[in-house]
Amino acid sequence: QVQLVESGGGLVQAGGSLRLSCAASGRTFSSYAVGWFRQAPGKDREFVAAISWSGGTTDYADSVKGRFTISRDNAKNTVYLQMNSVKPEDTAVYYCAAQRITTPQAIPISFDYWGQGTQVTVSS
Repeated sequence: QVQLVESGGGLVQAGGSLRLSCAASGRTFSSYAVGWFRQAPGKDREFVAAISWSGGTTDYADSVKGRFTISRDNAKNTVYLQMNSVKPEDTAVYYCAAQRITTPQAIPISFDYWGQGTQVTVSS
């Protein structure tokens, strides 16, 4: 089992940048694909970005494509979400999630392990 802890959230002005981190412990993180999700007040949780455990495959929601970048450092057991040109509609609690997967370039359709989330608030 893997434990996930998000950090890096906070208040940022529209057009600014923020970097979220997802630190893992408990198991070998390099065999886990990782995704970022977010949930705004009154809305369903939505997919933001994901990365394969090799780091060779990434996927993004259309709403963040070209603005957000997901990356990972398996030596540090950490996945990052670099958020640039943020908008007020990016305001949400951001969660990272992990799924053990045997194929290094694959991104799973579901994730078993979730962090507690970190709040991101973008002011206009």
